[in-house]
Amino acid sequence: MPDPVIATLGVGANLGDPRTAVRKAIADLAQLADTDVVAMSSLYGSAPLDADGPDYVNAVVQVRTALSPAALLKALQAIEQQAGRERPYRNAPRTLDLDILLYGTDSVDREDLQIPHPRMWQRAFVVVPLAEIAPDLVSPAQAHAVAGQVLHRLDI
Repeated sequence: MPDPVIATLGVGANLGDPRTAVRKAIADLAQLADTDVVAMSSLYGSAPLDADGPDYVNAVVQVRTALSPAALLKALQAIEQQAGRERPYRNAPRTLDLDILLYGTDSVDREDLQIPHPRMWQRAFVVVPLAEIAPDLVSPAQAHAVAGQVLHRLDI
């Protein structure tokens, strides 16, 4: 078994009961084999970016995992499917969206998986919660780049 790595994951939903979906997804992440949740941001609300539909609920979670990037992606897609995720078109509203943002310091460039996530630094709903749980990973310039995007912290 490989040594565990800290993977940073984006969690979001905007269909059904998104707060419940995000919380359940985080609980499901904690149940993955060889994986422990080590940090979780607050929940944040934001309008869809480059898409239509209701507002999103988002969070960023860090897990310590021995799963490879490919195995982690497969596990995340299984959690999405259990939540009723459909992919009718790009950026469609969703019951659950799980993204691998970072996997330690590794880079992956495959058709089905890119790490670091190629658009993470353009999205306040990633940068702000990431800065909350891992401020050393977000530079002032990265935080400034998304400062104009509307994002609000949600009550528990």
